[in-house]
Amino acid sequence: MDSKPATDPVRERLLKAALDCFLADDYHHVTTRRIALQANANVSMIRYYFGNKEGLYEEMIRETLSPLLAVLDGPLLSSAAGFTDFFRLYYDTMNQRPEFPRLILKVLALNQGPGRRFIQQLLERGRTRGARKVADLKWRGQIASSIDPDVLRMAFVSLAMTPILLKDIFEEQMERPMDQAFLENLACFNGRLFTTGLAPTVHEEPQ
Repeated sequence: MDSKPATDPVRERLLKAALDCFLADDYHHVTTRRIALQANANVSMIRYYFGNKEGLYEEMIRETLSPLLAVLDGPLLSSAAGFTDFFRLYYDTMNQRPEFPRLILKVLALNQGPGRRFIQQLLERGRTRGARKVADLKWRGQIASSIDPDVLRMAFVSLAMTPILLKDIFEEQMERPMDQAFLENLACFNGRLFTTGLAPTVHEEPQ
């Protein structure tokens, strides 16, 4: 399955149709025939690319979250200053599919379908990788040794997810769009918050 080209238009249409269908209805009420019809594809293509409905569902989630998880293994967060780019990546990723965070919350809150188990696995993977990254930043003296990785993770999720989840409400209140320029400004501001809040004191030494 992984050998299939990621840019295949039929595959992409199926992923988009699946997201639309799963947002609109409960997991168990969505059929592969319905997804294929919305994607203007043959239902056999779901078996070809994803195996079954559950495989399609999990691939939809994996493709969206993978770039964010990959950051925790890469050089982007080699210092606290990298959080600006991490916020930027999150906003860019979710702004392209703003309905995705709502789907995750729907699955986790309502325990619908197999997605809950899969999303929890991805979140736990992110938690483990994030804790390793925090430990490395502490060891190199880039952030304060007192930083709790779970608190840091929760703070990031709060600042990252809320603007996307409440985008329509914020835009109505502000009477202005949360466009790319706005989100860039927000990413820079939140990045500075993190850089300042994570900074070690002058008396701290690398662990």
